[in-house]
Amino acid sequence: MKFSFKRNTKKFAEVVSKRNPGAYADILGDREHQSIVGRVDFYQVRNGVLLVAEIHGLPTKPDICASKVFGFHIHEGEECSGDKEDPFRNVGMHYNPDRCTHPQHAGDLPPLFENNGYAFMTFYTNRFRLFEVIGRTIIVHQLPDDFTTSPSGSAGAKIACGEIKRYIPRK
Repeated sequence: MKFSFKRNTKKFAEVVSKRNPGAYADILGDREHQSIVGRVDFYQVRNGVLLVAEIHGLPTKPDICASKVFGFHIHEGEECSGDKEDPFRNVGMHYNPDRCTHPQHAGDLPPLFENNGYAFMTFYTNRFRLFEVIGRTIIVHQLPDDFTTSPSGSAGAKIACGEIKRYIPRK
């Protein structure tokens, strides 16, 4: 089959506009970042998963040349809980069922680029199937992933979290 940018873009746009996601995560910030709210939708598509992330209230800087970049990962834990020192301690490490080296973990996602505190991203991955991440967590980190340092890319503190749940349409 010949590659067609337009056909693939249209196909993914139809998935997002006409289908319910198979899973989702509502993103909430920690005590110090209560303004962070968002949602990540997961769509199982042929040979992979399409993710759509929309996050509001991210820390921002007024200088356009200093916009922030945030690490974004699926973690192996089941719930966004922890303790006073680390409110999301229980999310565990990056989701990595194949024991790959960083940045090849299944849970290593592209970074979020904030624009006036807002980030939107759509991307396709074949590193996992939708059912494999239901019941796991997705994290926004304070710093960008450096894609080198093991095991977590020196992405800093976990500032927001969402629990990945199966989407059940309301009747």
